[in-house]
Amino acid sequence: MESLQGHLLAASPYLVDPNFVGTVVLIIQHNENGAFGVILNRLHPKRIKELWAEVSNTPCVNDRFLNIGGPVSGPLMALHDVPELAELEVIPGVYFSLQRHNLERLMTEEGHEARVFLGHSGWAGGQLEGELAQGSWLVAKATKDLVFPENERELWKRVVFSIGRTILVNALNLRHQPAHPWLN
Repeated sequence: MESLQGHLLAASPYLVDPNFVGTVVLIIQHNENGAFGVILNRLHPKRIKELWAEVSNTPCVNDRFLNIGGPVSGPLMALHDVPELAELEVIPGVYFSLQRHNLERLMTEEGHEARVFLGHSGWAGGQLEGELAQGSWLVAKATKDLVFPENERELWKRVVFSIGRTILVNALNLRHQPAHPWLN
């Protein structure tokens, strides 16, 4: 199977694992050894500034809510739009970091987009492929506007609608996709 790095996994309505019901996961890395990603639409009640005050003496300019990246614990990590602070480019314009010096700059310097995650989602080699074969996940290409949405709570619906629309257009062999077909 080809790598799903840079793709979104939208939980199928048939997925009953409470860790993933209604979630959208960005796959950050995927190879024969397994897959690693973060949930994009599960917010933590704590803001980044609050957590940063607990782990650093430097002031934080990021007032977004923390994100719950998944059920696997690990270090703080971030998705952001600053190439010079990147350890990995996930998709064009979206970068991943977990090194403390990169996170510190992301939290203390203004003028960029950054989402911080507690925990992540992980799959052993072949596990994700098995879940895909069972229909647990719907797959879509990630875009910067989906990784940094205005409303995380609507993300699952937005991604699933887009996947359904693509399936319908391909099934009907349509060359033109009206923006609002229900208005025809």
